[in-house]
Amino acid sequence: MQRRLLSTSSLSTIAAVAVVAVSTAAAVFLTGARSQPLSPIPASKAAATAPQDTQPAAEAPKQAAHEAASRTASRKRSNKWGANYFPNVPVIDQNGRTLHFYDDVIKGKIVVISFIYTNCQDLCPLTTARLAQLEDKLDGAVGRDLYFVSITVDPEHDTPERMKAFADAFGAGPGWLFLTGKVEDIRAIDYKFGDRSDRSLNDHRNEIILGNDTIGDWQRASALGDLGDLANSVRQMKPEWLNEAHLPQRDERVDLKKFVFHNDPGQTVFQRFCSPCHTIGAGDRVGPDLRDVSARRDHAWLINFIKNPKKAFRENDPIALALATRFPGVRMPIFGLTEADAEDVLTYLDRQSARIVDGATGTAPQASHH
Repeated sequence: MQRRLLSTSSLSTIAAVAVVAVSTAAAVFLTGARSQPLSPIPASKAAATAPQDTQPAAEAPKQAAHEAASRTASRKRSNKWGANYFPNVPVIDQNGRTLHFYDDVIKGKIVVISFIYTNCQDLCPLTTARLAQLEDKLDGAVGRDLYFVSITVDPEHDTPERMKAFADAFGAGPGWLFLTGKVEDIRAIDYKFGDRSDRSLNDHRNEIILGNDTIGDWQRASALGDLGDLANSVRQMKPEWLNEAHLPQRDERVDLKKFVFHNDPGQTVFQRFCSPCHTIGAGDRVGPDLRDVSARRDHAWLINFIKNPKKAFRENDPIALALATRFPGVRMPIFGLTEADAEDVLTYLDRQSARIVDGATGTAPQASHH
C-alpha cells in the first residue's frame, strides 16, 4: 500500500491554495481573452488608443472608466456594421412569419448566430444542442436581453416546417429564431458574416457569431468549447454587464470540504460529447435518457454505435432506425471516439445509473439484446 506523504490538514491547505490560484488565473484570463473579432483593430490604431502609464494610481480607475465610455460612444457614432452593412432582405422564421433581417432580427439587439441545416448528421445537431445548454446557463436572458438566431445554409430544402421540427427537437424557446428564405437572400446574409466560399454542405462552417448591433461589436466563437467561458463572452457583449458587481450567491461559493479533484475519462467524454443531447436519469432530451443503457442494449452494439453510428444506419440496423423514428430531430454524429473512449463512457454511465438505483425502490432492469 502506498504511504501517505501528507497529512489531511496539509492536503486541505494545498487544495485551498490551488483553488485560490486557479480562480485568480481564470479571472485574469477571462478578462483578457475574448472571442475572435470579425474585424481586428489595426496595429496603428491599437497603439494610438493604448493607455499611457502616466496617471497617478488614484486617478487610474477614473481615467480608465472615462476612456471606456469614450470608446463606447465613439463606436456608437461610427458603427460601420449596422444598416449600411447588413442586408435587410426578407427571411422566414420557423413559425412562418416573414421578417426583415436587419430591422426585425438584429437591429439594436445582442444576438448569438449559428449556421445549420436540418438534414445535417454531423455537427449541426451538436452545435444546436450546445446552444440549448447555453440558453439554460444564461438564466432567462434569451428573449429578454439577447436573442439566438439559427440560419439555414440549405434554404433550398429547409422549409419553415422543417425548421420548426428541428427547433422543437431541441426545445428552442421564444427568443430563438430559426430562419430560412430565398437562396440569394440567405447567401447575401452569409456573405456579410464572412462566408464567401462555395463549400459544400458537409464542409460548411460550424462557428457561431456573437454580436451587439448597438455598438457594432461582432465576434466569432465556437459552441463546442467550454460553455462557461462562452456564457461569459456572451454576457460581455453587453457593456453594462461589465460594470455590474456580481457577488457569488450562497451556492456559488467554494466549499473546500466538497472540493474533489477527479480524473474520470468517462465523465470527460460524457460531458463534452453526450450531455448536450442526453441525461442520466433525468428523462429524454434531444436523444434518449442513458440511465441503465448497458442493461437495455448489448455491450458490443453500444461500443460499435458510439464509435461509428453512421455505419449502423447504412446497414439499416433496426435499433438505430427505431431511435431515428423516435427522435427525428437529430442523429448522433461521428466524434472520432476510440473503443477505449466508448468503454470509459459506458463505465461512467453504469456507475451513475447504479447511484440512482441505490437511492430508489426496486432494482435495475435486466439486460436485453432486443
